[in-house]
Amino acid sequence: MVYLCTNNRAMNNINVMNHAADNIRILAVAMVEKAHSGHPGGAMGGADFINVLFSEYLVYDPQDPAWTGRDRFFLDPGHMSPMLYAALALRGYFSLGELQAFRQWGSVTPGHPEVDVLRGIENTSGPLGQGHALAAGAAVAEKFLEARLGSVMMQHKIYAYISDGAVQEEISQGVGRIAGNLGLNNLIMFYDANNVQLSTQCDLVSTEDTAMKYRAWGWKVVTIDGHNVDEIRHALDEAIAEPQRPTLIIGKTIMAKGALKEDGSSYEHSVKTHGAPLGGDAYVNTIKHLGGNIDQPFEIFDNVAQLYAQRKEQLNQLVAERRTAERAWREANPDLAQQMDEWFSGRAPKVDWSGLTLQEGAATRVASAACLGILAEQVPNMICASADLSNSDKTDGFLKKTKELVRGDFSGAFFQAGVAELTMADMCIGMMLHGGVVAAMGTFFVFSDYMKPAIRLAALMQTPVKFIWSHDAFRVGEDGPTHQPIEQEAQIRLMEKLKNHAGYDSVRVFRPADVYETAECWKLAMANVDTPTALILSRQNVDMLPADNPYADVAKGAYIVSGSDAQPDIILVANGSEVSTLVATSEMLRHDGVHVRVVSAPSEGLFRRQPQAYQEVVLPADVKKFGLTAGLPVTLEGLVGIGPKSAIYGMSSFGFSAPYKVLDEKLGYTAEHIYKEVKAFLNR
Repeated sequence: MVYLCTNNRAMNNINVMNHAADNIRILAVAMVEKAHSGHPGGAMGGADFINVLFSEYLVYDPQDPAWTGRDRFFLDPGHMSPMLYAALALRGYFSLGELQAFRQWGSVTPGHPEVDVLRGIENTSGPLGQGHALAAGAAVAEKFLEARLGSVMMQHKIYAYISDGAVQEEISQGVGRIAGNLGLNNLIMFYDANNVQLSTQCDLVSTEDTAMKYRAWGWKVVTIDGHNVDEIRHALDEAIAEPQRPTLIIGKTIMAKGALKEDGSSYEHSVKTHGAPLGGDAYVNTIKHLGGNIDQPFEIFDNVAQLYAQRKEQLNQLVAERRTAERAWREANPDLAQQMDEWFSGRAPKVDWSGLTLQEGAATRVASAACLGILAEQVPNMICASADLSNSDKTDGFLKKTKELVRGDFSGAFFQAGVAELTMADMCIGMMLHGGVVAAMGTFFVFSDYMKPAIRLAALMQTPVKFIWSHDAFRVGEDGPTHQPIEQEAQIRLMEKLKNHAGYDSVRVFRPADVYETAECWKLAMANVDTPTALILSRQNVDMLPADNPYADVAKGAYIVSGSDAQPDIILVANGSEVSTLVATSEMLRHDGVHVRVVSAPSEGLFRRQPQAYQEVVLPADVKKFGLTAGLPVTLEGLVGIGPKSAIYGMSSFGFSAPYKVLDEKLGYTAEHIYKEVKAFLNR
């Protein structure tokens, strides 16, 4: 790869390169000015690096943006979208008209980039820190696939762009530690160190030695003038040649490089340029100073267009050579080539579940472990992760059939993330954004709080990652209320109710009622390729549902477990371990002559996807309903309703520290107590 860059340099003199960077600055400033909002300063400071990377180093197929062999570029500070859109416009991926629609309704240039591989955007940029975590995950995926497919098909680099703010975010510690520990030498990150953030100078809030910190994590660190083309080139050359470590290029840059104030004095280094248009004469002076046309700033200079056209020709030659090698590999490895195509197809993997053996009456986390064992054996491109809880969240069911990913050996398939739930989540999402990999991860349900930004990003990007959350209720018991998820299910169910822009559920959520429901939920999770899936699993053993239970109906989200009376007096509704409690309660009610139906609703979102006629059969509107939840009552309001015909028994406070059976007794989660609650409700 380096020789092509050298050839390109012979024709790209420094003046042309600087002119191209100024072209990016002009476009970025003009976009923000026209939108009357945005962040021009950082985009101006990063223009030199992004120009060198895109015009001389980044390898992609101009004819096929989704080519699996392409380098990936992940932008972390999404507010610097004007820089990315401008640079991609030079590549021909955005029109000047689309740049002018920046931040507007229906625009393909929103304020923060949203994943669009065909336009060169590899990730949706969420809250600071997540973009480079996604990049680290993509780097793991590339290493994982290289171990299976070889270096001919997997020889690309993963580039990330990070800012001062993202370095301060706690997630950067997780990424730094993990990438260094795994020796991800295919990960190259540029740190735009301009010492300016949204409201202060960075040295007001942090005086740490960032270079020393990353070196301590095992990174190669190179510090350069982020505006010097040759220094950027040399740093990239070193990073590409690095055999064992990820590389951090610290680019000392100037916020709002080239900006002038109303009076013509320098506007550089100013905090004010971070998050607002330059405005008025400052805008005019800046455009003129950078060599732009104030009457038509949305233009690509002729020599810049020639620079990128030249790069396109070189890429066509390079990609042709790569594809020739790929064809030869395919001819020599037809079975592996077919497998690779299937992995990158986005289709659900084929799984034969006939060999699954489940222990009746076990915890649903134990049933999940059995399912993961099947997946480890049958889905060779699946990676499972855990945040230092594999023997407790039972993702070790997967680990027992493989081995951990470690530095120098990515032939295993288990990712030990350590205690870093958010980092783990984003890295698993990044693995799937890379393509060719199915990713799942586990931790305790209460720790899903740490993962919310990543869950939201996965939903926005429609990334079908699998979240495995065990210890699902106050029955964590002796660990006490700090570790008991009381409000967490309500929170994730709220996300389940949201639809993304494509009309899919934001997150498909399942809380299975016993081991067989768990298996059905895992089947549905693996079949779901449109959105992330969450499985919420019990720590404690769970009683089985009736022997003739129609488990296949789990696919409908909610279904009748017992008492299919056409005209029930009351319908009892729950999910998870509370369903078996309601089954026992229903037997007591039937002794009193009450016509009762029990409904298990592991996935409200999936249930609401069913035809209205089916929904009405399961939960007819004119029948009284009683819900039981180990979380907040609001968790079941979407199914049970609100009003005189509805009642929900749930938690109104945090739990207590005691064995789970004692908690069930003390908090009223027994069939006997719920029987009394239902009778009182019926007699109101």
